[in-house]
Amino acid sequence: MSHFPASPCPAVHSFLLTMSLSTEQFQVAGPRHPIVAVLGEDAILPCFLVPAMNAENMELGWFRTTFSQTVFIYWNQWEQTEEQMAEYRGRTSLVRSCLTEGHAAMHLRQVRVSDNGMYTCFFRHGSFYEEADLEVKVAGMGSAPQVHIEGPEEDGVRVVCKASGWFPKPQVQWRDFSGNKFPALSEAHTQDSEQLFSVEATLVVRDSSVGDVTCSVLNPVLDQEKAVAIYIPEPFFPQASPWKPAFAVVLTMLGLLLLGGCYFVTKEHSTKIQVRQEKEDLPRLKEEEQQAKEEALKAIGSVTLDPDSAHYRLSVSHERMRLTWKYPWENLQPHLPTSILFPSEKCSVLGLEGITSGRWYWEVEINNEFFSKWTLGVCRKNSKISGLYMELPERGFWVMGKRDNCYFAGTDPVTWLSPWKDTYRVGVFLDYSEGDVSFYNMINGSHIPSLELSFHTLCLCMETLSTPREGFSSDCGVDGAPPAADSPLLP
Repeated sequence: MSHFPASPCPAVHSFLLTMSLSTEQFQVAGPRHPIVAVLGEDAILPCFLVPAMNAENMELGWFRTTFSQTVFIYWNQWEQTEEQMAEYRGRTSLVRSCLTEGHAAMHLRQVRVSDNGMYTCFFRHGSFYEEADLEVKVAGMGSAPQVHIEGPEEDGVRVVCKASGWFPKPQVQWRDFSGNKFPALSEAHTQDSEQLFSVEATLVVRDSSVGDVTCSVLNPVLDQEKAVAIYIPEPFFPQASPWKPAFAVVLTMLGLLLLGGCYFVTKEHSTKIQVRQEKEDLPRLKEEEQQAKEEALKAIGSVTLDPDSAHYRLSVSHERMRLTWKYPWENLQPHLPTSILFPSEKCSVLGLEGITSGRWYWEVEINNEFFSKWTLGVCRKNSKISGLYMELPERGFWVMGKRDNCYFAGTDPVTWLSPWKDTYRVGVFLDYSEGDVSFYNMINGSHIPSLELSFHTLCLCMETLSTPREGFSSDCGVDGAPPAADSPLLP
């Protein structure tokens, strides 16, 4: 592929070999390689006369597939617009600097997806004319990929990568920390009204020790990519089925019994017994294993906020998954710190439903500014969340948060998490049966030390002391299953 040459009047031999022609005839040559035009920028479509001669008094034109699809016409030393296609009006002009040397080029402004494809360059002098074809390849870099954990998949974790605004159709590649490639489970492309591509690719990670997984989206024309990595903590992987050890024991015992029978019956008879016994037992065992998996996943749902539990200064969105300040920050005195504005109360909100079993995971997105103050985690049912209170395990709270520009775990005394890289996305993993809650910085996958829980019934808890310009958002799921990307818990 080629761009318009840097020289204003490039040598013709770099595009087409010189040939012997009469003075009344000529050939038209264009770039031998496609012209790469970046979406939204300008492009130059050059053509040349061979041999070189003055083209100022010639008729010049650029067309699409037929002459009726006029892109640009230059005739009688003037740019003509009467027959020009509407989509090119105001976007084309002639580069005149080298016309006397037989070099002409059309300047195309603000390249669009529709500009992609073949063009014909046309030169006419008197009754003699020639033309040449050239190709324009439009390319645009879209959004950086968004990667999130979606849920369990057999013995692994399903990870989804999305990106939009790309042209042409992008290529998606999954890699681990060492650069080894993963085969994608699925990859789907769609085009919007502007013909830009969106892609959604799915990967199932089965190795719990893989750590970081990178999704890269590549533009094949520009050979440029955008990539984002996500860390998959080991607790997110489904636990091994409790039936698998039972399978091993049953099959082992069956094998020993059959082996012992070999001393009393012939080898042929024992083989028949073994085959018949396996046929009878394996369907039952498979059904029991499937029932165990279904039982482990049957509680999958979503976590929403309880508007009735929200502090009067907080606003819960209608879908009960976004939390913002009810009163704009501009109505307050900006020079006063939050501790002076609200000296004796904390602004909290609870989840709509309590947690009584299972393994849960959700992510909280936070507008995390320098002086932000916030707390998130879980609390025991009926814990005090009004007025002035302390979020400590002995009072039924298991939380982490940020204050004084430092992160902390809610222990007594407080555990300062320093140094800990700033985050705007915190993952919370709750294993009710094990009495454990873990927090993760989902920006770099770093893990905050787990807090041991002691409880019977929990309720989700979010408390904020941050400035009213901040908000929270999250994805949520249960039994180790992260939710769909469009299921925010808080904004």
